[in-house]
Amino acid sequence: MNHEITGKAKGGKALAEKMTDEQKHEKAMKMVEAKRTKREMPRATHKGELKIGDTSISCAVLSNGDRVLVERSVALVLGRKGGGAYWKKKKEELAPILPEFVSANYLKPYISRELEEKLLAPISYIGLDGEVYKGINANVLPEVCDVWITALKDGALKDTQKETAEKAYILFKGFAIIGITALVDEATGYQDEREKDALAKILEMFVASELQPYLKTFPPEYYKGLFRLYGYEYPPKDKRPQWRPAYFGRITNNVIYSRLAPEILPELKKAASKAEKKGKLHQWLSSDIGHPKLREHLASIVSLLKISKTKEEFYNHVDVAHPKFNENYTLDLEED
Repeated sequence: MNHEITGKAKGGKALAEKMTDEQKHEKAMKMVEAKRTKREMPRATHKGELKIGDTSISCAVLSNGDRVLVERSVALVLGRKGGGAYWKKKKEELAPILPEFVSANYLKPYISRELEEKLLAPISYIGLDGEVYKGINANVLPEVCDVWITALKDGALKDTQKETAEKAYILFKGFAIIGITALVDEATGYQDEREKDALAKILEMFVASELQPYLKTFPPEYYKGLFRLYGYEYPPKDKRPQWRPAYFGRITNNVIYSRLAPEILPELKKAASKAEKKGKLHQWLSSDIGHPKLREHLASIVSLLKISKTKEEFYNHVDVAHPKFNENYTLDLEED
């Protein structure tokens, strides 16, 4: 029985008949390349909705272990629905452009080069339904929130834009209840399938066996925040530019290294004690995993410093947002 071709199939057949052999070959090659690219994309193994208060963000855990948030979902939660001009520019621009939730010109002064690079390279992956999605690494969202919070603090936003900053602050406070990675794992059910030695593997990735070249890792904002909370003038007068109280080192051990990865602080101290030439603890972090994670953690700590009015409030925020790994003791952080 002969079946009449109708609809899109009929239109496709008519178009194919008009194409030259060269055009058909080019189209076939593009289809092969598209299929190859899709095959190489990571696939979602778990998906869910990340609920914080009355907000919800679509999220997934990928086959390579990445935790991602659907890019469009983030924009909707922040109330940044890109208008026609944005989508026209996104379609016409050959180079990638920033997501709609940070694309405004008034936000540019608050977006670091590192954050810009992350946002310009979204993660493409195959969802459980077989469709292609674009997402951002879950760890990037607190940095995005900080952009809006800082812009609001500096008075760079109009009344119509302040609502987004307020939503960003709500999200940021939500992250202070529980770490973003653990929250995504819980929303997707992935926490039940994590390997028992997952934390040990994190430690293995973090600590490098050889000394890394010295990098200026700690931003001025970190020490500026500590100086403010402890009542010191910043930058310090009548002292060398790099001066800071000796007990700030104990504070850094507490809020940074004790919370970066399981058992990371004693391992770093062990590596430092064996070295002939002493250096900063972060010099023994691996460049591919350790330093990027340290910078992400520092960005979060700096944000907590900015929103804290007292030392006590700051440490409460840190304890909630970044609890120590398997440690129940507290450090005396006051000056001797």
